[in-house]
Amino acid sequence: MAEFTVEVREHILIAHSLPDPAFGRAEGMHGATFIVDVTFFREKLSDKNIVVNIGLAHEVLKAVLAPLNYRNLDEKPELAGQLTTTEFLCRYIFDQLAEVIADGMLREDGKALSRLRVTLQESHMARASYEGALPK
Repeated sequence: MAEFTVEVREHILIAHSLPDPAFGRAEGMHGATFIVDVTFFREKLSDKNIVVNIGLAHEVLKAVLAPLNYRNLDEKPELAGQLTTTEFLCRYIFDQLAEVIADGMLREDGKALSRLRVTLQESHMARASYEGALPK
């Protein structure tokens, strides 16, 4: 099925540890700067010929990322006991965005969105994504 997309970008700076020997040097406390790309999918354009208002989408993304930015993820109670890998954070951000979209933060355009993809780029050589359907 063909769909239209709009993508917005932001970045966050975090600290965390991945306390498992599988992560090698990343097992200890370290910092990361993630470039966060969010792609909004929609089957048909709105009556204004848009997927979603880009400015509003960017504001919503910034609001969702604010509790993570410049924070030590190891100290966040809602992330306790989690290995906050790049992949995990993609899904976590997806879930936060899905919730605020369902709450109407993207207004009427948000109701017509079909899917969402969250991509975190952790370096020029590595990135991860999570994509899924939005609840109706």
